[in-house]
Amino acid sequence: MQTRYGAVKDHVLATIENGEYGAGDRLPSENDLVQTLGVSRMTVIRALRELREEGHIVRRAGKGSFVAGRRMRGHAADIISIREELAQRGEKWSALVQVLESCRLAGEIASEFGEIAEVSLFHTVILHMGDARPVELEERWVNPQVAPHMLEQDFKAVTTTEYLLSVAPLLRAEHVVRAVKPASHEAFLLGIKDMTPCLEITRRTWTGPRVASFARLLYPGDRYELTAQFSNVGANAASANV
Repeated sequence: MQTRYGAVKDHVLATIENGEYGAGDRLPSENDLVQTLGVSRMTVIRALRELREEGHIVRRAGKGSFVAGRRMRGHAADIISIREELAQRGEKWSALVQVLESCRLAGEIASEFGEIAEVSLFHTVILHMGDARPVELEERWVNPQVAPHMLEQDFKAVTTTEYLLSVAPLLRAEHVVRAVKPASHEAFLLGIKDMTPCLEITRRTWTGPRVASFARLLYPGDRYELTAQFSNVGANAASANV
């Protein structure tokens, strides 16, 4: 037997799927849904909360509920700013800086930098948001020889990618993509449940022979997709040594 909040969810989803409301449109208010569907306000609130967690709608304080846009799309071969990615889907970027420090590392992360890891590295943790909704949790380690003024930057006004591209030519990059379960504190920051699947991208970049940075980027799986374009594939690729 379907629950009452489940019926509310189905009703809202049906209005989106049949085209009555499109991406960015404001949905009926909580009071409108209470009156239209004959359910309690708490039932409506729970239904809307779950729709937000599932990525179908966006809740904006004091403004109401809006149909979410398509999930953000990243390009596997590109290094572009999260601000630019969000702008491409019509959302305003903002950020909350969680960590901005200099530290010494050991173990797996240090191995990404080789000998340079014997000195202190710059370490940042930043929560990126689109229209005030968390979309990316970025943890990054940076070679201080490449970006000596890293800790002086205001990363609520400029993204780490924008800054690094402005001070150093990033000549080579390596991406590794995995499906992961977030740690509890990561799920809390992203506003998702602990068991929500996430897309993790680890990225190492080089400036000349030096490793410039190593980043771990975490995205809720229902808010992000990764694409790539290839050429010379298929039957005609044999002579291209692909």
